[in-house]
Amino acid sequence: MELNSKIYIAGHRGLVGSAILRALQKKGYRNLVYRTRAELDLRNKEEVDQFFATEEIEYVFLAAAKVGGIVANNDNPADFIRDNLLIQSHVIDAAYQAKVNKLLFLGSTCIYPRHAPQPLKEEYLLTGELESTNRAYAVAKIAGITMCQSYNKQFGTSFISAMPTNMYGPNDNFDLINSHVLPALIRKFHEAMINDESSVEVWGTGTPKREFLHSDDLAEACLFLMNHYEQDEIINIGVGDDISIRELAELVQKIVGYEGEIVFNTSAPDGTPRKLVDVTRINELGWTAQISLEDGIRSVYAAFRDEALIKQ
Repeated sequence: MELNSKIYIAGHRGLVGSAILRALQKKGYRNLVYRTRAELDLRNKEEVDQFFATEEIEYVFLAAAKVGGIVANNDNPADFIRDNLLIQSHVIDAAYQAKVNKLLFLGSTCIYPRHAPQPLKEEYLLTGELESTNRAYAVAKIAGITMCQSYNKQFGTSFISAMPTNMYGPNDNFDLINSHVLPALIRKFHEAMINDESSVEVWGTGTPKREFLHSDDLAEACLFLMNHYEQDEIINIGVGDDISIRELAELVQKIVGYEGEIVFNTSAPDGTPRKLVDVTRINELGWTAQISLEDGIRSVYAAFRDEALIKQ
């Protein structure tokens, strides 16, 4: 990408898209295009086709998606598969029709089989049964990957697919029903401390292990891949290390400064037992994550606390 290349960031208000936008601006890219959902509904094919036909986009970061935690995925599977299939199908096809130079499709490590060996290598995709609590979302993302590969094969496009691990960072979703585990824990411990509550409930047994990647690290990886990766195969983005949910809860508790008890609700679902990605491929290309988990959580909590104070 040249600094004056016309670059479209789909989903620029979300956790991932906003980080990619910040990274591009920081590096001096000045011809950036983005639209709110009200301005461009990516679920509407006519709107998407018209947008690409008139804007002459050269590069696309496809970070727009319907996302959520275990509860949201489990309760609303039709919404997750419908919206994600529509968004990615419309954008990928319109990018082909408009002859964009390159597109980066962002999937998720939840696409890997529930019981795949650890760490998760890219070649484990489609080798086993998916995690039931987010099957609809995973199937949609797998369809997006296959669509990119199919367009590359049939039409000679340059559509690449990256699989980031669990993410957190600025502009995260802190809703206790629809959010992922880390922002939910930050909010739970903060509110428990403010309200002087004696305990905080954490879903599950605390034994599952998760890997967490700061969205600013992810954005740097996406820019790196757009400029240096041309392969048809998917590529993982992660830190190469994980932590149990119990250890994560204790770390958030320490950072927030909450002194009460942590109570694990063992009747609630755990989700996938472990989800650590193998980052050998991207590391060998020359990219590694830079932000430690503790430093990242401290910065995210500071911003959340400041925002909470403003709203009081």
